Amino acid sequence: MYDEDEDDGPEVVKKFLYVNRKAPYGTVYALETLETVLIAAAFEQDVSLVFMDDGVYQMKKDQDTTAIGMKNFSKTYRALDGYDVEKLYVEKESMDERGLTADDLVVDVEVKTSAELQDIMDAQDVVLTS
Repeated sequence: MYDEDEDDGPEVVKKFLYVNRKAPYGTVYALETLETVLIAAAFEQDVSLVFMDDGVYQMKKDQDTTAIGMKNFSKTYRALDGYDVEKLYVEKESMDERGLTADDLVVDVEVKTSAELQDIMDAQDVVLTS
C-alpha cells in the first residue's frame, strides 16, 4: 500500500502483527514487544497485537509486582490508543484455560478463537512472535 506525500515521496505502510505468548515478567519479551509496537506505530505502520498462551497475563488488571521487585507496566497498554494501535486480540482458548474473561483485562480487546486469529495472521505482511 502506498500513500503519496508531495514532500516525502511514496510511503510504504506494512501490516505488522505482534504475537505475545510469554508471561509479563521473568523475561524481557513482553516489555520489549510493547516498546517495539510503540515504535512501529510512531512510524505510522498498521500494527496489531495478539495475546495468547501465558501472554494473556500481560493484559490482566491489578497486577501486583511488589514481591518480584519489578515495575508493573500493564497500564502502558492504555497508551496504545494514543498511537492508533486499536487492533488488540486475545485468544479465547488461552483465556478460558486460565480462567480469565474480557472483564479481567486492563484495556478493551477483541476475543477471538484460534481459527479466527489464524485468518488475521494470514492477512498480515509481517508476523513477529515473542
